Amino acid sequence: MHAHAVAAAATAALGATVLLSPGPDGRPVRAAQPTVVAHRGASAYAPENTLSAIDKAARLGFSWVENDVQRTKDGKLVVIHDDSLARTTNVEDVFPGRAPWKVKDFTAAEIARLDAGSWFSPAYAGARVPTLDRYMRRVERNHEKLLLEVKNPELYPGIEAQILKSLSNEGWLDRAHQNRLIVQSFSADSIRTVHRLKPALTTGYLGRPKVADLGGYAGFADLVNPAYADISASYVSAAHALKGPHGKPLRVFTWTVNDAATARKVRGYGVDGIITNKPDVVRTALSAD
Repeated sequence: MHAHAVAAAATAALGATVLLSPGPDGRPVRAAQPTVVAHRGASAYAPENTLSAIDKAARLGFSWVENDVQRTKDGKLVVIHDDSLARTTNVEDVFPGRAPWKVKDFTAAEIARLDAGSWFSPAYAGARVPTLDRYMRRVERNHEKLLLEVKNPELYPGIEAQILKSLSNEGWLDRAHQNRLIVQSFSADSIRTVHRLKPALTTGYLGRPKVADLGGYAGFADLVNPAYADISASYVSAAHALKGPHGKPLRVFTWTVNDAATARKVRGYGVDGIITNKPDVVRTALSAD
């Protein structure tokens, strides 16, 4: 099977819509739309990385969500993007003397006291920073799929094994969930570790390796996920020409695309997935043609 056909099939397996479009000879050929991933949940419409954000994504009709995982002072896994609690919670009010309010300096019980919704809108006052296990249960309840980012792994030695243990405890490492989970990170070492510990798991490297280096990344990552401004059609084609650790072409999910014009542009590059704060905007743009 040709690389583009394999890539299209893989994308369809991830939940993309398959369309008919004219080929070079004018006859219809099958082409896969990119998978749309709700970044930190539907984070344009609800506070990021909260249960409300993934509930909103589900209500909008999106199955794929993305999150970020870090670790508390007492070793609990929580879902939050920044290494500081200051931007997305009221930690400065609750614990005024503990700047710079790093996640790793607070216990899970302390973080559970914080309001993670009011910064976004009064309508979300009282939302909490979820623990990973609670988050996974909500993803399961919503019948969603997860692009999980190991955030700042250099701050949390051993977090990869801990995340995998938590996922296993929640039933997310069984065969039934294989097409519902991708683990990614900006740290190549972290993704190498995940691949070594759980070779069957789908993994992604966040960033844009040089084309000449893509072959090395294909040894441990099924996807390379660059920012949209850093890619081109030739880059995506170069990735698709290589096979990842599971014998399928490298896929490319790009971020963070929030407008219609950029969504159509990166689709034209042949990306396999689009990560967005506004999944409804991207969906409308991709279905308009």
